[in-house]
Amino acid sequence: MPNSISEHTVFMKKAIHLAKRAAALGEVPIGCVIVHEGKVIGRGFNRRLSSHSALAHAEIIAIRQACRKMGDWRLEGCTLYVTLEPCQMCSGAIVQARVDRVIVGAPNPKAGCAGSIINLLQMKEFNHQVEIVNDVCADECSAMLSDFFRDMRAREREAAAKNAETDAPAGQE
Repeated sequence: MPNSISEHTVFMKKAIHLAKRAAALGEVPIGCVIVHEGKVIGRGFNRRLSSHSALAHAEIIAIRQACRKMGDWRLEGCTLYVTLEPCQMCSGAIVQARVDRVIVGAPNPKAGCAGSIINLLQMKEFNHQVEIVNDVCADECSAMLSDFFRDMRAREREAAAKNAETDAPAGQE
């Protein structure tokens, strides 16, 4: 398993690449890779809109793929890299899959369950705890998300303005 910041950066860059694929589809740009013995065995990017599924988070997709590759539901010896701190659903799946370590790009102050709101990954009450490394490529991950949401809000304002123009009564344009 990679231990140095530079090794973490290499795999986080792969997750960032996947996040950009999500953004290209109009999805929130979140990407995830799972690494075992130095090799990527699971990949995922956010697909909630295109899949019409609340379950289509990057981590869930990557976990499913990694489990198939490992031939087991346990992902012991694996490290998960994700561009945004996992939510409660993904954190629960990470614990259930017995992932050893999670490397987080950007914190998620509104839904993060690896320390921002609650830390489900390290609760002693569960039978498995996950090591966490935060802020790997944090600036790039945060900027990607900020840019996406800024652009989304601008598109929404533009669409609202266009709708207001077409809905205006005659003579009030």
